[in-house]
Amino acid sequence: MVELRPSAEVHGTALAVLERQRRALREAGVPGELLLVGAASVEGGWTRGDVDLHLRVPAADFEAVRDRLGELLPVVHPGIWGPTLATFAVPGTPLPTGLALTPAGSEHDLRFTRCWQLLRADPRLLAEHEAVKRTATDEDYEQRKSASFDHLLRLWPQHPAGGGA
Repeated sequence: MVELRPSAEVHGTALAVLERQRRALREAGVPGELLLVGAASVEGGWTRGDVDLHLRVPAADFEAVRDRLGELLPVVHPGIWGPTLATFAVPGTPLPTGLALTPAGSEHDLRFTRCWQLLRADPRLLAEHEAVKRTATDEDYEQRKSASFDHLLRLWPQHPAGGGA
């Protein structure tokens, strides 16, 4: 089983990490909108105790920003990289911190923004997602969480948080 703790325990630290990284990116001339996503961004959620950041950039800037971040931050999970996703570690933070880069409007961008919006807006969906995480093992955690996100994206059009009925 994956060890989880209440997101309230890390939320304040996650917000401080977000603001510090926003300043660092701005000072480095990196454009885009940096968001806190992940379980630390959800009141009442459960987290592994890490911080997930999402940098959304205009599609035309994606490659240049990806290359610039590669100069500034360690690359992580290069095997999952693609035309709309690059992932980095943010060193020197009080909690393990990752940064995902996506072009705004891309599949990966919508996955990050919409799924976490739904989880923050709907306690029932949050409970379903948390149940998936609680029953996952270290070996299948990422796969099961991804399947949960696939489910959330299918709900988006008709969910009130998604602008549906």
